[in-house]
Amino acid sequence: MSRIDVESLEKRFDEKAVVHDVSFSVPHGDLCVLLGPSGCGKSTTLRLIAGLEDPTGGQISIGGQDVTHLPAKDRRIAMVFQSYALFPHLSVADNILFGLQVRRVAKDEQTRRLAGVAALTGLTEYLGRKPGQLSGGQRQRVALARAIVSEQPVCLMDEPLSNLDAKLRNEMRLEIRALQQRLAMTMIYVTHDQIEAMTMADRIILMNDGGIEQAGSPSDLYERPASLFAARFIGAPPMNMFTAATRAGLPDGIIVGVRAEHVAIEPAFGRHDDHVVASIEYLGADAIVALRPLADPQGEHVFARVPGSRRPDSGERVTLAWLPHDEHRFDAATGLRIEGGTMTIAPKSVQKG
Repeated sequence: MSRIDVESLEKRFDEKAVVHDVSFSVPHGDLCVLLGPSGCGKSTTLRLIAGLEDPTGGQISIGGQDVTHLPAKDRRIAMVFQSYALFPHLSVADNILFGLQVRRVAKDEQTRRLAGVAALTGLTEYLGRKPGQLSGGQRQRVALARAIVSEQPVCLMDEPLSNLDAKLRNEMRLEIRALQQRLAMTMIYVTHDQIEAMTMADRIILMNDGGIEQAGSPSDLYERPASLFAARFIGAPPMNMFTAATRAGLPDGIIVGVRAEHVAIEPAFGRHDDHVVASIEYLGADAIVALRPLADPQGEHVFARVPGSRRPDSGERVTLAWLPHDEHRFDAATGLRIEGGTMTIAPKSVQKG
């Protein structure tokens, strides 16, 4: 089995903790995404698991074995980097087989594995080409094939799709997820792209400032964000936030969040109008409407997601409404979610499950 357990992981550079008190588990065969903004510690966490960095504290186990201080080559992991890291002078076949050749795997075994992984990744007809003759998506498949051919139970990916255009990113997301499920690989995938995280992950570890802000399934993070940071980071457009200063009837010290799809906009006809349509992003089936508060022209826009065929006109004055059960409440002082009249604690670590 290839379960990954991380306990109280810490990494310091010049006395600055870039990763602190990070604990989580990835069950065998799951795809776990480390998500967060640049500088949050997600890539450093991945490098610690890979053995490319030495931790200052904590423990890392793979398959029940403590690998905290084990060399990377002995951890039974494959890794895919942001750059393709392909040898330009080698053929696709030799790039894929490079690791096996270094380890002096038998030739017939190399041939068997190459045929299987090339068919799996759609590279059979490109094996004789050089990387420079391939598209970006094909080169990423070569990097992926090189990881798969090693037949390691764990695969670590560090923003592997960031160099691709939007269409290829979408295609490769689907391919990577399908391959991971088909091969039952345990995978940790690093990205700053919430769409990648939401569409691929069994579980998301949202990181902020070197620690874990929230962990759970994609629906957990979207439907029950544990903090203001999680609420604003997950979702496009970000969750709307209202305070007593911006919305009548709200008590001081409470911030109310509402997702764009839960904001209803109605023509005001000169009565009770509180917002004006500032811009409209037409997406076909949907439209994202940016609404400017009339009382504060410089105030933060409110966003509403409406059917594309029933979008308002630019400059139209409207009033906003939403149902109480669609509200998310947060404590303004701590930024933590309030549930049932009491604050919940946003986890800084996740217990093994």
